[in-house]
Amino acid sequence: MKALGIDTSNYTTSAALYENGSIDMEKKLLPTAPGALGLRQSDAVFAHVRQLGDVVAALFARADSAPVEVVGVSAFPRREKGSYMPCFLVGEMAARVAAETSPHSALYRFSHQEGHLVSALYSAGKLDWLDRPFLAFHLSGGTTDALLVTPGERGSFSVRQVGGSLDLKAGQAVDRVGLMLGLTFPCGPQLSALAAEWQEPVKVRPVLKGTGCCLSGIENKCAGFLREGRPAAFIARYCLESIRAALAGMTEALLREFDPEYGKLPLLYAGGVMASTLIRERMERDYGGVFAEPQFSSDNAAGTAILAAFAAERGWTWTRL
Repeated sequence: MKALGIDTSNYTTSAALYENGSIDMEKKLLPTAPGALGLRQSDAVFAHVRQLGDVVAALFARADSAPVEVVGVSAFPRREKGSYMPCFLVGEMAARVAAETSPHSALYRFSHQEGHLVSALYSAGKLDWLDRPFLAFHLSGGTTDALLVTPGERGSFSVRQVGGSLDLKAGQAVDRVGLMLGLTFPCGPQLSALAAEWQEPVKVRPVLKGTGCCLSGIENKCAGFLREGRPAAFIARYCLESIRAALAGMTEALLREFDPEYGKLPLLYAGGVMASTLIRERMERDYGGVFAEPQFSSDNAAGTAILAAFAAERGWTWTRL
């Protein structure tokens, strides 16, 4: 089965083809003005309209001639009532056209978050986890969520938020500190490279509240370090170590809460912030966490393509709240 996936997030225009267990993906970052912290939704919509045709054309230029049999699209941020962002309308419109013009194609609408989780599972070789409960963390510019994922009706799965940031999101902290240090948006890869230059220990103290955390203090501390003249590499390292420590604290709290009910739950870490090798190496070592490769951690359409194929092959259904 050949499945097309489309995702038009607030950061990236992306499309992917899934066939015979393999993914081919094409994506392009949305353009941002120097020094800008992201895009307004109206600008993101316009950028997707300009970019999506070229992204899909480049993807299909490498594809075989077999027709697309099923189309999946990220139509909303989360599968919950009121979850909405205008930028996803561009992808949904294109997916509807693709499904209508391809003979016998079915269209499935998923959340951006579901796509992130499945993309990470595919990258890690853990798609079989969809048949069992697991804990997942989705850390990006718009999301810092701790999630309990369990098998749902008719073989699909359900996602329930069970923790997360109570204020600033992890990706927001990364980008704000990055811009503070003169980096360009999105700042994650540059901040990680800069943090790797600092080899001395960095002391951090996460602010934890049950299975949640508070991250707004990271920006304030880093601004103070900058005023003191501390090295940029130290500040970058402090930012990422602070996020890692908060993530570790939430992981421990969630395992204490849910392991007694479900047994030892496997751990998945997804989203653009999880592309940081500093965070990945420590969480893999300390908790046995599973991570996606960087291209599958940042925004992408791989998960929606895989989900569309699974939905068609297995008869999965979801409810749009």
